Amino acid sequence: MRPIGVLSLQGDVREHVATLENLGVAARRIRRTSDLEGIEGLIIPGGESTAIGHLLVTSGLREPLATLIGDGLPVFGTCAGLILLAERVLDGRDDQWSFKALDVAVRRNGYGRQIASFEAPIEIGERGTVPGVFIRAPRIESFGPGVNVLATHDHGDGTGAHPVLVRQGAAWGCSFHPELTSDVLVHGLFLDALREALR
Repeated sequence: MRPIGVLSLQGDVREHVATLENLGVAARRIRRTSDLEGIEGLIIPGGESTAIGHLLVTSGLREPLATLIGDGLPVFGTCAGLILLAERVLDGRDDQWSFKALDVAVRRNGYGRQIASFEAPIEIGERGTVPGVFIRAPRIESFGPGVNVLATHDHGDGTGAHPVLVRQGAAWGCSFHPELTSDVLVHGLFLDALREALR
């Protein structure tokens, strides 16, 4: 398998790189357009979505990535990465933009601000349970018919269960931070799907 790119402008870059390497996959840090050559897929890490969005523009990466994602490059966004992949950002800033690769509506900080960060076990069907680390996490408020919901979480606030791990074609999004734990199941699922598509 060719390298998996990890967008390296801001956020949990080191943690995603380490997880990929623990799975035996080469990781490439993506900072400029030349870094995109020959990657097999892309991870957009957690961090600050507006800061990452701004840096994508100033680095010249926004348009090349939009083309690659639109052409079907496998992409996985965690937390801020999910916001950057969402079709709709419900409480975004006036200058907020996204790649619109996932037909979901997300609310930034939907589970609360930094002080409300929490961990909860997340059951991924028959695949098992993973630790979910939610830090200023976006909440998926709605999703379209083409979105496959792989895991949900009921925060106990009366709003019911919300999707926290979704997939639509080659695009994956996750509300929590799988890269901040030693569990590699979520990354493994993304890589398994990528390998399956290559067959």
